[in-house]
Amino acid sequence: MTDNAIADVASAGFSGGPRLLADIGATHARFTLETAPGVFEAVRVLKCDDFSGIVPLLQAYLSEHEGRRIHHAAFAIANPIDGDDIRMTNRAWSFSIEAVRREFGLYTLLIVNDFTALAMSLPGLQPTDVLQIGGGQPVAKSVIGVLGPGTGLGVSGLIPTSDGFVTLGSEGGHVNFAPCDEREYAILQYAWREWPHVSTERLISGPGLELIYMALADRHQRQAEPLAAQEIMRQALQDKEALALEAIECFCAMLGSFSANLAVTLGAFGGIYIGGGIVPQMVSYFAESPFRSRFEAKGRFSTYLGQIPTYVITTPNPAFYGVSAILSEHLRGRSGDSSLMDRIQQIQTELTPAERRVAKLVLENPRTVLNEAIAEIARLADVSQPTVIRFCRSLGFTGLADFKLKFASSLTGTIPVRHSQVRRSDSTHDLSAKVIDNTVSAILNFRDQLEVHAIDRAISLLRKANKIEFYAVGNSRAVALDGQHKFFRFRIPTASYGDAHLFSMAAELLNPGDVVIVVSNSGKLPELLHAAEAALAAGADVIAIAPHQSPLARLASVCLAVNHTEDNATFLSMISRILQLLLIDILAVGLSMDAGVSPSGSRAREASRLSHLLISHLDS
Repeated sequence: MTDNAIADVASAGFSGGPRLLADIGATHARFTLETAPGVFEAVRVLKCDDFSGIVPLLQAYLSEHEGRRIHHAAFAIANPIDGDDIRMTNRAWSFSIEAVRREFGLYTLLIVNDFTALAMSLPGLQPTDVLQIGGGQPVAKSVIGVLGPGTGLGVSGLIPTSDGFVTLGSEGGHVNFAPCDEREYAILQYAWREWPHVSTERLISGPGLELIYMALADRHQRQAEPLAAQEIMRQALQDKEALALEAIECFCAMLGSFSANLAVTLGAFGGIYIGGGIVPQMVSYFAESPFRSRFEAKGRFSTYLGQIPTYVITTPNPAFYGVSAILSEHLRGRSGDSSLMDRIQQIQTELTPAERRVAKLVLENPRTVLNEAIAEIARLADVSQPTVIRFCRSLGFTGLADFKLKFASSLTGTIPVRHSQVRRSDSTHDLSAKVIDNTVSAILNFRDQLEVHAIDRAISLLRKANKIEFYAVGNSRAVALDGQHKFFRFRIPTASYGDAHLFSMAAELLNPGDVVIVVSNSGKLPELLHAAEAALAAGADVIAIAPHQSPLARLASVCLAVNHTEDNATFLSMISRILQLLLIDILAVGLSMDAGVSPSGSRAREASRLSHLLISHLDS
């Protein structure tokens, strides 16, 4: 790409507006707005100690940019990422990714491990962004290792694939520390006084440098006051204080050995990159330190390691490049440019004249294309229906339905709920596509609006239930029967009632510890309300699957909201029924998770044993 072309790319802003990027560590949080590919503006560093959690932290940064609408964001966090709930290891912060996304009205919010982000930044770094310390040239399309001591010790890897790289999720900093000489063994013995298990992170990190300093003072039988890592480095590098110098020398040697272990484990002929908050602050010393000699001190494998280059990442905020790449890849589906709209714009010259008319319609009237059937799209573009299909396939999609799903996500980050009315003139293909599209749209919107805490509460009640009963009438009876069938197979006494007289009598016979699940499209039927009141009066808990503002929802112990609007008085309930069935499935899977089933009691043990046989969503 020519310099002019690169400049053109950098000057082209994102079609979705600026993107919010962050690198949130245990000590500092760094924010920026990416206004175009690789263009980072409004960089700000905030101290995490000044905030009680991630929401006020974000509020503080975004309050300076109130006039700018932000749709997409990606954060790197110094923490393992496993599911929606994040509990930070080195800070007393916890949050739900989905709750934060809703709080700030974002279409997209990605949370990734900080070293996953650092690893993803490596392919985009320039020679001026790193300092090579020893070794030969990196081998193209080879594995790359990355690590970095800071508040902890992050470890990751970058694995080459046919279309780029994938990152290696790792908590390698928590492997056992392995001393390489008598001095390091003495330091390990000092650490054993406090911890029976000493991980590498305990020593090769900021707190680890502080521990090394005190351990060396103890070894030399010297009185020393505990010092912060920054002060140890200052005394060593500026004052040349002997104990501080020995501490950072020992630190660099340990880091060399650990880096070599990572290199031989991964076969990292693409190089080992070192980031984090400590090493970049002492680059001049580090280049002359024992790091590289210890890296190559591997006996029979010294020659093997001598070929592998090692680098210190010197560019500020490298994680920004990583989260930017991850977010861009997420939004574009691994191909094209910053969004599907950009891809359509760029490939126009490769299309036939008829396909270009479809592209023009998509670019100028995206919502119309999302909402209309193929016949209307073809009419508006003045092309044939096969031409519309060829246009979609030119972008790599299987057809119009596949294109619409990805295109809607590209525009908004989620598929918008919409209702494409079936017309009497529609073909079987069109009416089928509309029914599927309407349902898929509603399901994805339902996913984004799920109240996770309510689901957790409902699962907790069901897990302890002595007996479960389902009450429903009309079309909702099919949902109640589905739930009764699933939960009974977990060896829980379960019944389903669809007659108002019967479930009213059944409610009066309940006891504390029993649970009733009431399924209703409106949440207003007097018979169901009376039964719910009777169940509560008997000491049972009531879970309502109903609209969240309905009388039944207000009455219930827990409401699992289904807010899709359908005229149930006139039409058969269709989409609402699918959403209700999904909630039953979510409860069943939650009840089946081995980690969530109490180990006490024969019924719980039997349910745990059967869960993998009963629930297809679980790993076998």
